[in-house]
Amino acid sequence: MRRIWGYGAAVAVSPYLLIKIAWTFGLFMPTDQMGDPSWRIANAVTMVLAAAGILLAMAFCRPWGERLPSWLVALPVWVGTGLLIPMLLLAPVLGPAAITRDIKAGTADFWVYEQVFVMLSLVGVGICLPLALAGYAKARWPEVLGGPIDCGDPPGHTRQLQIFLARFVAGGCILLGVIKVFWALGGTTGIDPAMLDDRDIWWRLLSLSTGAWSFAGAWGMLVLTSRRGSRRFLLPMAAAWISSGMLFSYNLFNRLSASRPDAPPAPEYPLAQVLTMEAGTVLGVMMGMTLLLVLHDRRRALRGESD
Repeated sequence: MRRIWGYGAAVAVSPYLLIKIAWTFGLFMPTDQMGDPSWRIANAVTMVLAAAGILLAMAFCRPWGERLPSWLVALPVWVGTGLLIPMLLLAPVLGPAAITRDIKAGTADFWVYEQVFVMLSLVGVGICLPLALAGYAKARWPEVLGGPIDCGDPPGHTRQLQIFLARFVAGGCILLGVIKVFWALGGTTGIDPAMLDDRDIWWRLLSLSTGAWSFAGAWGMLVLTSRRGSRRFLLPMAAAWISSGMLFSYNLFNRLSASRPDAPPAPEYPLAQVLTMEAGTVLGVMMGMTLLLVLHDRRRALRGESD
């Protein structure tokens, strides 16, 4: 099954990669604006990410993948799962909404077909890649997926530091989550009055998704470090992992999108936008660092290491 999901992810992302290669080199572009250097750079970055996704899928289902350095696998997986899994949940709504919006804007029919291929690729890789990753992690890092949440503390553990960091991050995530959900449900504090009508379904759903994953990350971190609230390790680990990757990668993607000359202005006041964006990035990185401490101590405890 690990091989099937790995090959499935590679096949699913291939149309997306081909489209991004074409756009990067100026082929089949639906609008003249996409010939701008900032658009070319954005497409080149996502092209590299798609190629990295194919390599990761191959690494997950081939023996040589287990010999790669841990950081070389974990870093792109962290970013990739943070991007793909939240988008997978939103795709049934955002996909048709994007196509309808483009049709109303009068874009070429070919662009609509390209959008369909892009959405199918994202959904396919969003399903296949995490399942291939689960098989890979079970073989290489079994302590990440299985077992009870409390495995004891090895000598020289960092439990108190983990608890401090988790509480700090959880407080920030809860505050960020409240702000994002408040905006998604129609709150206007921090929103430019002249931009109230520009809060479309894309903006509302992405704000709601960020808020929901912020709450999930806060719960996951508190449960992992206090070891109360769940008897099994997998669920809070998955919540914290996806949440941290999502907060980091989505804010990075938003910065990249905002650099385009044709990027629409954000409904938030500039200061509110910058503060929430930077807070999300910092919280995502801190959550990821705390997870590393948790996993390091857990692995030592399960292996009975004494130093």
